[in-house]
Amino acid sequence: MPPILQRLQQATKMMTRRKILLLVLGCSTVSLLIHQGAQLSWYPKLFPLSCPPLRESPPRPKHMTVAFLKTHKTAGTTVQNILFRFAERHNLTVALPHPSCEHQFCYPRNFSAHFVHPATRPPQVLASHLRFDRAELERLMPPGTIYVTILREPAAMFESLFSYYNQYCPAFRPFLHAPEAYYRAGEHFAMFAHNTLAYDLGGDNERSPRNDAAYLEGLIRQVEEVFSLVMIAEYFDESLVLLRRLLAWDLDDVLYAKLNARAASSRLAAIPAALAQGGARWPLRPLQRHLLAPRGARAGAARGSPAPSPPLLRRQAGSEAGCADPHQTASAVAAQPQGGQIMGYDLPGGAGGAGPATEACIKLAMPEVQYSNYLLRKQKRRVSVRARPEPVLDNPPPRPIRALPRGPQGP
Repeated sequence: MPPILQRLQQATKMMTRRKILLLVLGCSTVSLLIHQGAQLSWYPKLFPLSCPPLRESPPRPKHMTVAFLKTHKTAGTTVQNILFRFAERHNLTVALPHPSCEHQFCYPRNFSAHFVHPATRPPQVLASHLRFDRAELERLMPPGTIYVTILREPAAMFESLFSYYNQYCPAFRPFLHAPEAYYRAGEHFAMFAHNTLAYDLGGDNERSPRNDAAYLEGLIRQVEEVFSLVMIAEYFDESLVLLRRLLAWDLDDVLYAKLNARAASSRLAAIPAALAQGGARWPLRPLQRHLLAPRGARAGAARGSPAPSPPLLRRQAGSEAGCADPHQTASAVAAQPQGGQIMGYDLPGGAGGAGPATEACIKLAMPEVQYSNYLLRKQKRRVSVRARPEPVLDNPPPRPIRALPRGPQGP
C-alpha cells in the first residue's frame, strides 16, 4: 500500500476515535444535567435573562439652612422673596437686620453678627443685603449651611446701578468717558461706581486686576470655595433649577414673580456701546467676567442661546398662588427714594374686581422692605410667646388639706 494511503487511513482512525470520545462526553453531560436538574437553580441567578429592576434612591430631605448673598441689581430681590416664602411656609427663622441698620445689614459696613436683630437669632435663612464676611457668617449660621449668590452681565449691572442711584451721579455717559474726573474713592457709596461685586463679596474694590492679578485670583478662589452655587441673572430659570436640585426642594418652592424691575422709561439705551468706549479706561467687574461664563455653562445655557419666553416658573407662579393675572404694569409703578421707577403688580381685587387676592398671591409680589418688616413682627411675636412666663392667677385654688397623722390615743 502506498505511504500516502497509509497516512490517510491512520488519520481517519484518529478522527473517528475523537468523534466517539466527544459523543460519549456529550451524552454523559446531558445525562448529568437531566438527573441533576433540581440543582440548577443557580443558573438564572448567575445569568439573568432580563435586567434587574432599577432601585429608586430615597428622596433627599429638603435643605433648610441657606445663606444667600444678595448682590446689588442682579435680580437678588426675586431670589430673596423665594427664600422668604419658603422660610415662612416651613416656620424657619430668617435673619433680619437690626432697626438701626434699616433693611440691610448696615451695608456698606463689613457684616457682623451684631447687626442681626436678637429676635431673629439663631437663624436658618439669611437673604438681605450685606458685605460678605465669611468668619462672621459662619459664626452666625448653623453648620451645614449652603451659601448661594447671584451675578449679572457687567454692562447691564453697571447701567442699572447708575440709573437706580442717579442722585449721586446723574451723568452716566460723561462718567464713562472720564471716570477719574468724577470718582472719589473715599465718598459714601463710592463702591457703586467701581467693582461693586468685588466689594459685596468682601474684597477690596480698589485693587486693580492690572496691577494685582494675584489678589483677584485669590478672591476668585475664595468665592468658588465658599459658594455652592453662583446663579446668573440672565439665566434665571436655569439657575433656579440648579438651586432646586442643590437644596432638594419642590417645584412649588422656587416659583416666583419678577420683583424690583425698573420701568422701561428709566433705562438707558445703547448700553453695550457706551461701556465699550469707557471700559478701556475703567475696567468693569473683572471678577464678574471670570465667574460669569463657566457658571452660565453649568446652568445649561450656552452663550447666545435664547432664554425661556415666557419663563415657566414665573408663568406657573400665578396659578399656584391663586393670582388670576399677576402681571407687571405701569399703573403700579412705585417711585423709589433713589430716583428709579420700580414696576409693581396689579393683583386680583383691584380695579378689575377679579376677587380678593389670596395671601400667597400677596406674598408673591410683596416688596422687600414690607416683607422684611412683616417677618420681623411675626418672629418677634413668636419669641415673646416662647419667652412668656406662666400666668399668675389672681385667685389661686386652695391647696388640698393633708390629713394629719393620728398620734397615740390617751387612756
